[in-house]
Amino acid sequence: MGRVLSVASECVPLVKTGGLADVVGALPGALAPRGWEMRVLIPAYPGVLEKLGRVSKPLWRAADLFGGPARLVSGEAGGVSVLALQAPHLFDRAGGPYGGPAGDHPDNPERFAALCWVAAEIAGRGLGDGWRPDLLHAHDWQGGLAPAYLRQQGSRVPSVLTIHNIAFQGLAPADRRAALRLEAGGYRSEGYEYWGQISTLKAGLVWADAITTVSPSYAEELMRPEFGMGLEGVIRNRAADLTGILNGTDTAVWDPGRAPVPYSARAMKGKAANRAALLAECGLGAVPGPLAIVVSRLTGQKGIDLIVEAAPGFVAQGGGLIVLGSGEPELEQALRDLAGSHPERVAVRIGYDEALSQRMFAGGDAVLVPSRFEPCGLTQMYGLRFGTIPVVAATGGLADTVITANPAALQAGVATGLTFHPTDALALGQSLRRLVELHAAPALWAALQRRAMRADVSWEASSRAYAALYDRLTTRPGT
Repeated sequence: MGRVLSVASECVPLVKTGGLADVVGALPGALAPRGWEMRVLIPAYPGVLEKLGRVSKPLWRAADLFGGPARLVSGEAGGVSVLALQAPHLFDRAGGPYGGPAGDHPDNPERFAALCWVAAEIAGRGLGDGWRPDLLHAHDWQGGLAPAYLRQQGSRVPSVLTIHNIAFQGLAPADRRAALRLEAGGYRSEGYEYWGQISTLKAGLVWADAITTVSPSYAEELMRPEFGMGLEGVIRNRAADLTGILNGTDTAVWDPGRAPVPYSARAMKGKAANRAALLAECGLGAVPGPLAIVVSRLTGQKGIDLIVEAAPGFVAQGGGLIVLGSGEPELEQALRDLAGSHPERVAVRIGYDEALSQRMFAGGDAVLVPSRFEPCGLTQMYGLRFGTIPVVAATGGLADTVITANPAALQAGVATGLTFHPTDALALGQSLRRLVELHAAPALWAALQRRAMRADVSWEASSRAYAALYDRLTTRPGT
């Protein structure tokens, strides 16, 4: 069995701010049947060790890791084998992984450089229990320096960098180079230099042996200026080493069979009961048309402003809307105003509630994901799983996972949702009108729901692709 070290800033079930944590937490279990043993290296933020429960004796120590002592312990959570980096001067802080009430921590570059340094140390020397990886898998800018450190140390361990969202690039002033333990020769346009700054993500893009991102369409989009965020040239230069691999979902957790009233593609009656319960829970009246849900960060990138603009027309056609999320204050207020104008048809819950989100997928008829860009997206996959028809912008992983219900796809019996382009309120409004039409045709709607629920949104195909990549990089025979 091959060994892989995954280095990331978050991991379910220990710490989560977004989809990165879900992927990092799911990969070990998905890859184990493929012949790969994965350990996940994350910082020991407050509360992490308590969630791990029983931990090992220290497997690695340093008297000075970027300004203070550090040690590494191992444990397990949710079936994931975890290496927790204890460095109180870097990670023992109130707030989230990246900041507190005053904003992002100013030493974030050093904090996650330390994580990457330890990853490279493990890859080069192994751990006290004799475990040593055959491959290092780094995630996003927080893991971006790990491939660079491997090269600096002359390590022969291959590395993979996965881009989950290129909008976040791990920028630091150029005068922090020495503090980040980076070789001076790497500060150049072909290295980690980015418009007069250091980019930890670019370092990973340059020095990783292979690059993946979380959908085939996003891999192609990243080579274009409108999506590449200034790194499109670097990615084009690495095109031969770039692979788009869709994320999967935990189908045991996101399961309509665990809904308040269980149902399946073969027995859909429970869906109507969940819908009625959701309407009552959210204080809405009768909704004769489709009940749409939104479970999202409330940001412009997620297209929430487009929903605000298109929703009145949708409501006038008989639709209803329930929103769960938090984000930009002006969008939160716009949604509150929308609900105030349509109290019988629109409900808004600011915040996040995992249990409520699952009840929303169980009871909703459609889920709206009008993102301006979306590397992969899990929300539309949850919608497919629950027969809650996705209405999505035709970008990134949304385009890769939803087959739009145009006449040809309906006739061929392959449609699973609705996609729209361009990403504006007019196109979204047209898709919502089409949603109302489909919902008004019971036989057509039921067939669409059943096809959606039979779509494969598991980790099966994705784990095969990752294992094949690992095998190739380590010259292991296929398993």
